[in-house]
Amino acid sequence: MSGASNDNTAGLNELYRKYNDRFVRFAKTYVVQKETAEDIVMESFMCYWENRRHLAPNSNAPAYITTLIKNKCLNHLRHLRTQQEIERYITSLELWELELKIATLEACNPEKLFSEEVQQLIDKTLAALPPKTHDVFLRSRYHDQSHREISQSLGLSEKSVEYHITKALKLLRTALKDYASSC
Repeated sequence: MSGASNDNTAGLNELYRKYNDRFVRFAKTYVVQKETAEDIVMESFMCYWENRRHLAPNSNAPAYITTLIKNKCLNHLRHLRTQQEIERYITSLELWELELKIATLEACNPEKLFSEEVQQLIDKTLAALPPKTHDVFLRSRYHDQSHREISQSLGLSEKSVEYHITKALKLLRTALKDYASSC
């Protein structure tokens, strides 16, 4: 084997010193990043060293290591290609989802949401609320009073105010469930 004998670490060191820079330049030609090229070359030297006893005695060590580097570069580039294909696929799915959202919004008719029928349902639901819940909800949503203002004017705790508003909203959501997804 030219370059290093089967158990000659000095020969391996000589091989490394003589060819490392060339090998790194070769790998960098394909993988671009110097750190990646250096890692590939180091892995190739290690692979050569681990398999040196299985090679023919007259094997050309630099050619063998170059072949290892070539294959590792190919694997790296194939991995990058697969990664880019996955990223493109994800991007295309995200674009499809975005287009769907745009189309859905363009088809949405906001006036339908506020039609007379919907307003009647709101009025009917509000009229069916218990008096205190009705009063708290109207003060909050129609008179823009804060929870604190409502609690002070009605002599309730802020937690009670929150309870009444939550109760009213729950009943409104139930009454309007068929309209909430009409777009």
